[in-house]
Amino acid sequence: MTSLSTTRPGAWLPLLFAALLCTAPSSAYAQDDGMAEADPTLEIVEEDLAAPEDPVTEEPAPPIVATAADVDAQVGYTIDNLFLFFCAVLVLFMQAGFAMVVAGFCPSKHTVNILFKNALDLGVGVLLFYLIGFNLMYPGDEGLIADGYVGKIAVGMDATTAPGAGTLNPQIDFLFQVAFAATAATIVAGAVAGRMKFGAYLVYSAILTGLVYPISGYWKWGGGFLEQAGFYDFAGCGVVHMVGGFAGLAGALVLGPRLGRYTPDGKPIAAPGHSLPLATLGTFILLIGWFGFNPGSQLAIYGSENTDAVSIIAVNTLLAASAGAVVATFVSWGMFGKPDLSMGLNGMLGGLVGITANCDGVTNSSALIIGAVAGALVVAAIIAMDKLKIDDPVGAFPVHGVCGMWGLLAIPIFATYGLNDAGEQYGTWGAQITGLICYAIWAFATMYVLFFGLKMIGFLRVSAEDEERGLDISEHGMTAYST
Repeated sequence: MTSLSTTRPGAWLPLLFAALLCTAPSSAYAQDDGMAEADPTLEIVEEDLAAPEDPVTEEPAPPIVATAADVDAQVGYTIDNLFLFFCAVLVLFMQAGFAMVVAGFCPSKHTVNILFKNALDLGVGVLLFYLIGFNLMYPGDEGLIADGYVGKIAVGMDATTAPGAGTLNPQIDFLFQVAFAATAATIVAGAVAGRMKFGAYLVYSAILTGLVYPISGYWKWGGGFLEQAGFYDFAGCGVVHMVGGFAGLAGALVLGPRLGRYTPDGKPIAAPGHSLPLATLGTFILLIGWFGFNPGSQLAIYGSENTDAVSIIAVNTLLAASAGAVVATFVSWGMFGKPDLSMGLNGMLGGLVGITANCDGVTNSSALIIGAVAGALVVAAIIAMDKLKIDDPVGAFPVHGVCGMWGLLAIPIFATYGLNDAGEQYGTWGAQITGLICYAIWAFATMYVLFFGLKMIGFLRVSAEDEERGLDISEHGMTAYST
């Protein structure tokens, strides 16, 4: 310890000042008392000197005790909506897959046009589905234009919902459903690639996502007449893929083949795409996106039953895709003498489409068979379309139209479902064939009329000169690749 004498000069002054303060009267530094003694004219009110009253103590509110059922409802609501949000993002990501597949299977001079059409499919589709399509497809029970056939006209979706397991937030529900609408629209991009005007394509995309798709979607998923009849389509073989596939077929027929695609005597001339790596990447993106498409259609994952359903749906999806790819590869290999990558990729997509309607109700072994048959159907349909001189650059109709029909018909063969709310058996031959015919005629007829009308006013197909130059330059004044 250091002594006081060894400190620097003046260090003792603070100690002296502290000692003086200790010996001074309290009035010298107590502000309130000193003022009272110094000025006797100040009046001290007795009320001021009175002891303060005890503050009123409020009884604390009783704690809110959540029951086990309340907690379960909140947890289930959160998990189910997060699950569907994730699946919606995967389905939206499929737009990138479609863009890569179509661009890769077509000449490079059309790449910008193809990518732009896919981007606007999403942009236009989201706006039209929000403004009119969503309520045409999911109208509820009031304000129906034609009960069982056409929903209602309204904008947007309900604002709130009561939380609970299996209950979807309306915003998440819309996000998932609009991703499906955009998928149906973008299927057609491949069938009409390389010769359709950009403006005409936007007209088509708006009408399909705003009217055609939601009206027919209501027939099944909105509780319309096909649902009441027992028609079954779990994730959209008919509702989504057949609508897109048959719309694409109508477009291909009205447009006619690309220049130089067939010889004068009708023999097909190969028109290889500019980038099989892009097409392969796009196919794998679509495969990944399908795990949002099919498992997400369960609309819930909370609880053991939902978890088990999502699990088998996911595995069935992968098994069918794999079987489709393998069978399409070996069938085309046997027919052409060499394995064809484009056939293998389309076989994988065909297997994915074929399992979409029934993935929740078939065994793993049945999923393999369904995918294998779909792979063989893709090859056969592509060859048949070439013989008929129907130019579908990417095989959109064979994949989505033909395999969509197969997926619906596979249900009475491989799956057994219960009764609907009307007491009708789901998935009978009669119900499935009725639904198949309805979706095929509806999509093909409405789109054929639209495309034919656009053709009559000279707004459908680009000129031969513009097609030769490429739609990137003639329609957009830019190219996808620097030279």
